[in-house]
Amino acid sequence: MLSSLKLGANILDQYIDFSDIQWDKMQKATGQTLGMTIGSVIIVFLLGLLLGLLLYETNGKETLDAKVLYSIVAFLVNVFRSIPFIILIVLIMPFTKVLVGSIIGPIAALPALIISSAPFYARLVEIGFREIDKGVIEAAEAMGASKWEIIYKVLIPESLPSIVSGLTVTTISLVGYTAMAGVIGAGGLGNLAYLDGFQRNQPAVTLAATLIILVIVFTIQFIGDRAVKRIDKR
Repeated sequence: MLSSLKLGANILDQYIDFSDIQWDKMQKATGQTLGMTIGSVIIVFLLGLLLGLLLYETNGKETLDAKVLYSIVAFLVNVFRSIPFIILIVLIMPFTKVLVGSIIGPIAALPALIISSAPFYARLVEIGFREIDKGVIEAAEAMGASKWEIIYKVLIPESLPSIVSGLTVTTISLVGYTAMAGVIGAGGLGNLAYLDGFQRNQPAVTLAATLIILVIVFTIQFIGDRAVKRIDKR
């Protein structure tokens, strides 16, 4: 076992030169990745919660307004969550240029990150609402609770574990999306791994960027799991 580990270490040292890593650039790229992830996940949470609520409240309703609204929202959600991210970020470049004034850099990646992730999260929110016991909602209605009171006193609290769990999954997906966005100039660890690691034949840079991304993902998953355990009283 020890001989195998030593052999692996020797091979690693032979083909990977860790002196190629510029840690100041790695630190900057990590900050950019975290910035893109945090900035986008805040908006994705708010937008996804709203869209998920609209889908839940309008689905199956008999009024014309509800049917039209559900059809529009469901169509947009299905379209944008079906487009591969690398294609979406190219498709909306003109919109990104108008919105932020540039198509490169961490800020320019935010529109694509939000548009691709909010519909996905909206469906997870809708599923969380549907898992709530109908009896709880009917009891609130029987007590005279208004629609808004049912939303923020019943729907959201009862589905909070699912909402947090879905946000954890979405945030991890966003980390992966930032890496893909980096390939076309958004910055971050993906950009560093591609330009410095792949194009300049510095595998140590790619390996280090990958390990940092793994640490970020594992940390997000750990925080999300702990939050769900604290919230879930079932």
